[in-house]
Amino acid sequence: MEISLFFKGFIIGISIAAPVGPIGLLCIQRTLARGNVCGLVSGLGAASADAVYSFIAAFGLTFISNFLIEQSVWFGLVGGAFLCWLGIRAFLTKPAEQIISEYDNNHVGVYGTTFFLTLTNPMTILSFASIFAGLGMVNTDTHYASAGLMVIGVFMGSGLWWFILSRFTSMFRKKLTSEKLVWVNRISGIIIIIFGLYALLSIKTP
Repeated sequence: MEISLFFKGFIIGISIAAPVGPIGLLCIQRTLARGNVCGLVSGLGAASADAVYSFIAAFGLTFISNFLIEQSVWFGLVGGAFLCWLGIRAFLTKPAEQIISEYDNNHVGVYGTTFFLTLTNPMTILSFASIFAGLGMVNTDTHYASAGLMVIGVFMGSGLWWFILSRFTSMFRKKLTSEKLVWVNRISGIIIIIFGLYALLSIKTP
């Protein structure tokens, strides 16, 4: 049944999003700093990027995937440097500034940063390509509707995970004092910087 493909994509979306990495940590830090909506919007940026990569893999757009993989060094450099910048920014952010930013509805920037960061990891497309190939969904001319359902499922599954994560994190937000929030910013900032440095050091030039 076609609907089963949606649920397969749904499970794939959750499984791709669930491992806590720099994006997950950034979502948690933003939820604690600026509220549940900011954390959710951050997660939806990552979910949208997952949907883009799943679209490329599901519809067999090999010329795009090959280009992304060939440019992985540049993507790694930009993504790693951007992570380091976000980590430094989180480390230096003061709780008073966060109270102001909470009422700043610049959700476009919040969404865009996680969307961009997720896209700078083109190796993700290999995961989707492998999964979709195993399901017989790649390079088929007769299953565009089925592939589309799976892509929607991936977005919905990934989005649900970010909703749960931001919602769960927000439960602890009111328990944080300004002093504790300073340490949350510092610790999360250091970890995000480490992720960024690891990404830079892991780059393999041809």
